[in-house]
Amino acid sequence: MKYSNMLVIGDLHEPFTLAGYRAFCVKIYKKYKCTDVLFIGDLIDNHFSSFHETDPDGHSAGAELEIACINIKRWHKAFPNAKVTIGNHDRISNRKAFNAGLSKRWIKDIGTVLQTPSWEYNTSFVIDDVQYCHGEGKVAHTRMIHDMISTVQGHFHTDSKIVFHDGNRVRLWSMQVGCGFDKSTYAGQYAKHHKSQSHNVGVVMDNGRLPIIEPYDGK
Repeated sequence: MKYSNMLVIGDLHEPFTLAGYRAFCVKIYKKYKCTDVLFIGDLIDNHFSSFHETDPDGHSAGAELEIACINIKRWHKAFPNAKVTIGNHDRISNRKAFNAGLSKRWIKDIGTVLQTPSWEYNTSFVIDDVQYCHGEGKVAHTRMIHDMISTVQGHFHTDSKIVFHDGNRVRLWSMQVGCGFDKSTYAGQYAKHHKSQSHNVGVVMDNGRLPIIEPYDGK
């Protein structure tokens, strides 16, 4: 049997990602001989249009998006074939357009905006009997129990863990993946009094059987 190994990349929040996080992801991809890649959501931060307070001295809307797109192109070059679960920050512009009464026919899809034609975007994926989603509303362990399927999610930057749930005939597990978001940037100031962030990536080995978390080593 040919086994698949999935690299799960945490919330990026471009252009506010840790400087060495992409190189670290490439290293872990090679270390575990991964066959697939999935971004767990929040590729971009959209700070200029955030529902949190925005920094008046930060980048303009156009400048932030331009820098984010340049960085995403580097991610696309590193991982040309990937799946992406769409996160709450990825949806900010669409949500504000909806609240302003604009038809979705006026809005470009995120893959077009970020110029990532070979990436597949969706709200969630089920691969090898493992559910992948960004994770608003519930932590991974609660979602696993509620949906009765092994689950991987991100969203909660300060929470990162793997929990196994053993039944008489089945073993389920949940993985809460951390992030690559740099909280020291102006976009992260809303969280300056929160717990320390969990910087890492996830790997799902052997066709969904074995979850692993690799802490970011700063290299």
